[in-house]
Amino acid sequence: MAGNSYGTLFRISTFGESHGKGIGVVIDGCPPGINIDESYIQSELKRRMPGQSAITTQRKEPDALDIVSGVFEGRSTGTPISIYIKNTDQRSKDYSHIADKYRPSHADYTYDAKYGIRDYRGGGRSSARETAARVAAGAIAKTILSKYGITVAAYVSQVGDISLDKSYQELDLAEAERNMVRCADPDVALTMIDYIKEIKKQGDTVGGMITCIIKGCPAGIGEPVFDKLHAELGKAMLSINAVKGFEYGSGFNSLSMKGSEHNDHFKNDESGITTTTNYSGGIQGGISNGMDIYCNVAFKPVATIMRDQPSVNKAGDDAVVTGKGRHDPCVVPRAVPIVEAMAALVIVDFILRQKTIG
Repeated sequence: MAGNSYGTLFRISTFGESHGKGIGVVIDGCPPGINIDESYIQSELKRRMPGQSAITTQRKEPDALDIVSGVFEGRSTGTPISIYIKNTDQRSKDYSHIADKYRPSHADYTYDAKYGIRDYRGGGRSSARETAARVAAGAIAKTILSKYGITVAAYVSQVGDISLDKSYQELDLAEAERNMVRCADPDVALTMIDYIKEIKKQGDTVGGMITCIIKGCPAGIGEPVFDKLHAELGKAMLSINAVKGFEYGSGFNSLSMKGSEHNDHFKNDESGITTTTNYSGGIQGGISNGMDIYCNVAFKPVATIMRDQPSVNKAGDDAVVTGKGRHDPCVVPRAVPIVEAMAALVIVDFILRQKTIG
């Protein structure tokens, strides 16, 4: 199985399955001498871990991390950092009923078609449990970025049809960590929470959107032609489970604008060269221009619902898939730290690539 690694200079490789002994990540390319704060990494994992509220899956995983290599006396040595997270609350029997059945909109059929074998226990390698390893690596990437004055923050901006119709500049982004849905507006958050609870009662699921903002990224980060900064951000976000869409800057709204309306005019003042507007989302020609980089990431409804659904089994015969197990009625509250982690991994890799030529 290829495709388990991401990055060029700051490169991560994740391993493990949802119902295996554990999951983990190997980080290659972390510069030496970086302070590795285990409590900070653990706090980031806590933001993603299951069972954290009434609107998330009730699987109970402490996600306790074990740094196996690459750190000495609290600092990175420059050698590969290996982090292991043990699985403790697997209930594989919850999945025995789909051992030979394909769940609608899951990776069951496609994994079988590709490999001729699949781990049906929670989806195995295709499970979103793998993303805990990304969050651990992302915490280290954030630590490195902080040395350059770069911050990454995300929040839930939409659940179903309930949308937060404010720009990120109007919001206190810290508010997102004060409610269980991680919306940056407390009033809209309450509406979202009530809606998710109602969807859960119905045995159904709902999708949503996460907005991510990268501040402090200097101009000149990114690579033409195929390694454009926004292209890598798109790839990183689309690699997250359940992601169906990505847009940056003005995104799809730009198609209804005129060039005279959309162009970001340059100005030069005490802060240097900036633009009067930022429809470009901080990226022009695939390279950062020093303005805020912002993007939206769309998540589909979780495929597992607590209802019977028609399907087929491995032999191609008609079958019924019964909803069982512990699943998120809406994935976006727990996906906020995952989006932040992937954004941080992209930016830190480009920063290190720039340093090699700068």
